[in-house]
Amino acid sequence: MELDKKPSRVKTVASGLIPFVFVVILMAYIFGPGSDLLDLGIPLPEITIEMVDFVGSEVHATVRNTGPVPVEIVMADINDRIQPAAVEPNRFLERYETALVRIPFEWNEAEPYIIGITIEDGTRFEKEVEAAAPRLQLSSELIGFFAIIGTYVGIIPVMIGLMWFPFIKRLSKNKYHFFLALTVGLLLFLGIDSIEEALEVSDESLAGSFNGVLLVATVTILSFLGLYYTGEKLIRRVKDSPYAKPVAIALMISIGIGLHNFGEGLAIGAAVGLGQVALSTFLIVGFALHNTTEGLAIASPMAKGKPQIGKLISMGMIAGTPAIFGAWLGGFMYSPFSAVIFLSIGAGAIFQVILTLVKWIQQENQNRLSSASIVSGIAVGMLVMYLTSIFV
Repeated sequence: MELDKKPSRVKTVASGLIPFVFVVILMAYIFGPGSDLLDLGIPLPEITIEMVDFVGSEVHATVRNTGPVPVEIVMADINDRIQPAAVEPNRFLERYETALVRIPFEWNEAEPYIIGITIEDGTRFEKEVEAAAPRLQLSSELIGFFAIIGTYVGIIPVMIGLMWFPFIKRLSKNKYHFFLALTVGLLLFLGIDSIEEALEVSDESLAGSFNGVLLVATVTILSFLGLYYTGEKLIRRVKDSPYAKPVAIALMISIGIGLHNFGEGLAIGAAVGLGQVALSTFLIVGFALHNTTEGLAIASPMAKGKPQIGKLISMGMIAGTPAIFGAWLGGFMYSPFSAVIFLSIGAGAIFQVILTLVKWIQQENQNRLSSASIVSGIAVGMLVMYLTSIFV
């Protein structure tokens, strides 16, 4: 029997590899002997100025070749005035390669500037900076500053929201279902908000060649699928324990909210790093108010289990602490691409939690999702999040 199985396995593997081999041969031909087929039309060069930093008496522009052909950087200007510039490591960029353009310039803080980069064919690309601000330098003082901001935005509001736990625990079954549905509404708003923020960052700062909308969709779906698989395994493991299941769901909610708060920390850190003091203050106050509802989302599933204050606090830390790490990354090493990735991962995680919660509510409510308490709970959750988002 074993001898009969081995040839069949070899044939199965071979039948799977043969089409792949032909695809490789086809690609090799198209980009090799058949490359003349790709020469139709005129490929247009494109570069993207991803970041502009103001360091000492210089302006630093991070440039990426996002076009289909190699380019050479030949000139830089500030406010349409040509300036001497050094390009590191060199001025020749292959596709997706980056370079740092260093422009000696006595800039003034809070003034607007337009940075222009010209390539060898005379095409000019530019990026506008609304208000110049010195790039943040890594220091213990700033690390502590961002940690405090992350605590204000993430940890404290979530912990305040957890204080609803005793109130929810005393509710009747019908009213408890309302708060579970309220949690679904809160999370649904957060998921949509994460996607909106990711698309906004993509539209403002990512080159079109990255296909920002498809990037957001792909990462969100992959995050959803990966966390759904992991979450289902976790739920099955605790299926026989009526007290462990609410904790598992609360843990998934905490992780999803934590990823979302990481994105919020990125936004605040980037705003501070760009010198947008008014915006950063506005974000801190708005997110702090907005995030108090997140503690409620964590407390709701655990309210009908055994009182586990230690675990409840741990969940709050899982949900709130990522705001600190996001603020650090956004302030010192902000990257539009990483911001889009993390926000999309957060959206996928939140949608996965929503599905798990809906399935649980359905089981708790005798397979009915159309009751008044559930429909009104989702609606109120969305409305509460919208009203608090007005301050962000």
